Amino acid sequence: MRNILIGGAWPYANGSPHIGHIAALLPGDVLARYHRAAGDNVYFVSGSDCHGTPVAIRAKQENRTPREISDFYHEEFAECFEKLGFSYDVYTKTSSKEHKDFVKEFHRKLYESGYVYEKEVPQAYCEGCGSFLADRFVLGKCPKCGQDTRGDQCDACGAVLEPEAMKEPVCAVCKKPVSFRNSRHLYLAVTRLKEELKALVDSHPQWRKNAIAFTNRYIDEGLRDRALTRDLEWGIEVPKEGYENKTIYIWAENVLGYLSASKTAAEARGDDFYRLWGEDAVHYYVHGKDNIPFHTIILPSLLLAGGENWHLPDRIVSSEYVTLEGRKISTSQNYAVWVKDLLENYEADSIRYFFLTNGPEKKDADFSWREYVNSHNGELLGAYGNFVNRCLAFIGKYFGGYVPEGRENEEINGRIESLFVSVGKQIENGAFKDAIDEIFEFVRSANKFFDAEKPWVTRNTDIAACKNTLYQCVQIIANLAVLLSPFLPFSSEKVCKWLGIPSSQIWKKQSVPAGVRIPEAEILFCRIDKKVIETETEKLNKLLIGISSLHGVRY
Repeated sequence: MRNILIGGAWPYANGSPHIGHIAALLPGDVLARYHRAAGDNVYFVSGSDCHGTPVAIRAKQENRTPREISDFYHEEFAECFEKLGFSYDVYTKTSSKEHKDFVKEFHRKLYESGYVYEKEVPQAYCEGCGSFLADRFVLGKCPKCGQDTRGDQCDACGAVLEPEAMKEPVCAVCKKPVSFRNSRHLYLAVTRLKEELKALVDSHPQWRKNAIAFTNRYIDEGLRDRALTRDLEWGIEVPKEGYENKTIYIWAENVLGYLSASKTAAEARGDDFYRLWGEDAVHYYVHGKDNIPFHTIILPSLLLAGGENWHLPDRIVSSEYVTLEGRKISTSQNYAVWVKDLLENYEADSIRYFFLTNGPEKKDADFSWREYVNSHNGELLGAYGNFVNRCLAFIGKYFGGYVPEGRENEEINGRIESLFVSVGKQIENGAFKDAIDEIFEFVRSANKFFDAEKPWVTRNTDIAACKNTLYQCVQIIANLAVLLSPFLPFSSEKVCKWLGIPSSQIWKKQSVPAGVRIPEAEILFCRIDKKVIETETEKLNKLLIGISSLHGVRY
């Protein structure tokens, strides 16, 4: 039994979750469900990123406290993830006492490591807002490529930036010019860890290609030391004398949530937390492309400098971006599909299926209502749901709902056995689309088998052959439910309950004995009316017209 840590990126608790969050984080749940079924000791952890400028600004805009804002969105995140079937062992928040206590103790030891030093630096200050600004809340021109960018990283050329080096810097909130005031801060000497970070990426060729490319680029272009503290009010107190009016910079505490959350989970189980973070473990980190440096540079730097032989990342599962009907998602302009709205109208497994088969696993992916509806009606309902319902309904109608006596097809059995091996390997390697596509290829072959055997004919001409066909189809359905349980947990649970088998407890071939009474079959998936395409697309087009009018742009 392996110790498996799966860390899902921590979304900012300053706004509602949208489809980009689902696309980036859903693979983490697939990993967790699979590894549990495979018999591993799994810790699937994440939480809401509650501190920093984004939350403080949202609070100011709504005349509320940062805690009120972050707690509100934290609850929304937790509810949406639960409805989507995310099986977190712990979903917490960075404002929790457990996290803050862990982070302060980690930083106390970090400051004594020899990798931390003090430095006086210019820090962006907005007169209009009356506050210091985090780097990402400074907007301007990139000094390298000249494109519009934010102060921490240029989206156009990928350069890691310092706000004071930008041209024409303005506040992201009020758009007024920012000034820079000198302030003394603690810095982590990331540049001294270059060899260790290079060795880390070189020794992990199984990371996603974008993670390897981005990490090598950051290293080759020159690492920079990173501030551990900032002049911000909303955050975790700095555990060092003379820094009472500062807080720990958000990047230097949120990634430590993987440690604090897994510690909470381990203590609840009575497990050894340090063993989970020792050599005998496998660690996955699941997130979007924009979070790559935080998981391949920042987190490893903190772990290495921490001096306690913390386990470094094994697998980086970093997705690309999701667009909406061919355009970039804009939360500030409400051009997004919000998770809570999606869940009100569509089945969780339908949503999961789309983002696993059409997600940004290897390249940017687009969400369109036409593709979503066609994906659901065509494959999920038309292929899988139809196969399950037609077989079970046939048994209910002609055999009283009891699985008939029959023989299994050796060729089909062999294919099922091989599916458990190949799909398991693909999941562990982060190839989720290939894994579910292979299962659905088998679904299509199962439909062909049913059609070729013609049980509606053999029921009258060769009852033994009819029983063999239906018996085999029940075995196929049972094993499809288990194979799909990491991907489609809700429908798998239904099918397994009908057939009397455990869906998520064991990753191996299942067998349903003859004589099992199948309850009256329900519809596994409901058809989505194609009018949805026109209705939802029209809503987005109206929104685009409003945005273009506001900015004087023609779309």
